[in-house]
Amino acid sequence: MSLFRDDGIVLRTQKLGEADRIITLLTRGHGRVRAVARGVRRTKSKFGARLEPFSHVDVQFFARGSELVGRGLPLCTQSETIAAYGGGIVTDYARYTAGTAMLETAERFTDHEGEPAVQQYLLLVGGLRTLAAGEHAPHLILDAFLLRSLAVNGYAPSFEACAKCGMPGPNRFFSVAAGGVVCGECRVPGSVVPSSESIELLGALLTGDWATADACEPRHVREGSGLVAAYLHWHLERGLRSLRYVEK
Repeated sequence: MSLFRDDGIVLRTQKLGEADRIITLLTRGHGRVRAVARGVRRTKSKFGARLEPFSHVDVQFFARGSELVGRGLPLCTQSETIAAYGGGIVTDYARYTAGTAMLETAERFTDHEGEPAVQQYLLLVGGLRTLAAGEHAPHLILDAFLLRSLAVNGYAPSFEACAKCGMPGPNRFFSVAAGGVVCGECRVPGSVVPSSESIELLGALLTGDWATADACEPRHVREGSGLVAAYLHWHLERGLRSLRYVEK
């Protein structure tokens, strides 16, 4: 039998029996972890209040020696709140829907339990912190998170040089299948011609140029969000359920 600790973000919860829950977390050291939390659905459970989606927590787990992460469900025996991001998110519809899409994205990109995904974890912590603080429009924060999640998982889109031949930009055409913008010679069927402002916006979100992103017109933001959603759908092979509810 063994005890181990880690800090993580609560991604979602599921009912188990009459008073328990299965908690899914993205942790710093163990990647995605599912654990059983006993008695957390009781009305007076302070333990359960700390294990709600969007919470950043320090958790202690208990597992039998043979029940390694990913092979069995350890018990979540203690939790301490590091940051309760949910307080600044769940009271606002735009923030809540954007945050829910971020949690779903993080879970989809960490589908192997027990495998560390430190970059994805740090992206999620930073994204939820920014979202809860209201520093930028929720849909911009979400698109930045989606683009950077794609990048850290090996699917970084190109918004300058041609994704196929490397021809320096700006390039007019955008192809989801090709990996971003492409030149006229490399243009493939299904390519679209977005506005240069939309491409500039996506490049700014990927690199963290918030001055450019915040100043972008709504029509270019909507076009850019459509490209991000299509690119994400292509690489995940199916869309996010929560993305349909996000306000643009």
